[in-house]
Amino acid sequence: MKQIKRVLIVGGTHGNEFTGIYLVKKIEGFSSRKDLSTPNLIQRKSFECVTTLANPNAYKIVKRYVDTDLNRCFQLQDLENPNLSSYEAIRAKEIYQTFGTGGSQQADFVIDLHSTTANMGLTIILASKHPFNLYLAAYLTSKNSKVKILYSATRHQDSPHLDSICEFGCTVEVGAVAQGILDATLFQQTEELTYAILDYVEAYNQGNLPPFKDTLTIYEGIQTIDYPRNEFGEVQAMIHPKLQFRDYEPLHPGDETFITFEGEVITYKGSSKVYPVFINEAAYYEKGIAMFITQKTSEILTY
Repeated sequence: MKQIKRVLIVGGTHGNEFTGIYLVKKIEGFSSRKDLSTPNLIQRKSFECVTTLANPNAYKIVKRYVDTDLNRCFQLQDLENPNLSSYEAIRAKEIYQTFGTGGSQQADFVIDLHSTTANMGLTIILASKHPFNLYLAAYLTSKNSKVKILYSATRHQDSPHLDSICEFGCTVEVGAVAQGILDATLFQQTEELTYAILDYVEAYNQGNLPPFKDTLTIYEGIQTIDYPRNEFGEVQAMIHPKLQFRDYEPLHPGDETFITFEGEVITYKGSSKVYPVFINEAAYYEKGIAMFITQKTSEILTY
């Protein structure tokens, strides 16, 4: 594989997720200082690192998006469609034409910074299972045992997500944190994780891969579950208290999953143990998603 020549760090794909937005602002603030004694936080010898705020208009109004979810606007058919004129559709085209394949500042690797109201801790969502991404994930989990790795096979098949604009990349998802606020602990952990990714890319370019475990645990998405709803689409039950904030913990057939407003318990109807994530994510109510269901798998790595 060729060397990584340019890394793109993205904040604010969703305008009310402040962790990535303010980390990008911090990085850009340090990088613009003329005081040579101030370290450039993202500077590495073997590649250029650039930043962007993906959805500045949504950030101004502290909303997830202006017209539509920017992180669903990157399918090629949409990027090539001249009739799509929403604010986010235009921004997606601008981002892709700048940093995507053949762009004016084409990036080889993208780090898309997000936060979630679900208790996802420190999560890396892989854009693909390319060995480069898997080795990166193994390195990060070796450095910090709290890092979880999430993957969905649909993400690399003409994916609508921003991290698909490059062949290699990942999404950093941290939580739980409410929309439109900053959590200092999560901010610092996200910053540390971002710099660790850059350190890995530097080591890769130098041909000096750092050591990591040869077995990687991955939570692989298999389906989504919606809230129970009535014929009008209104939510009729809540996440059960025993499941709330228990992302990445096992859910067994018959376990309490939802509870209606009248107190009726609804249990998980699956046939095997699974691991739910993005449980009760605020932004997913409109998408009809109460949680993502994953299977816990192991990937054997050789290098």
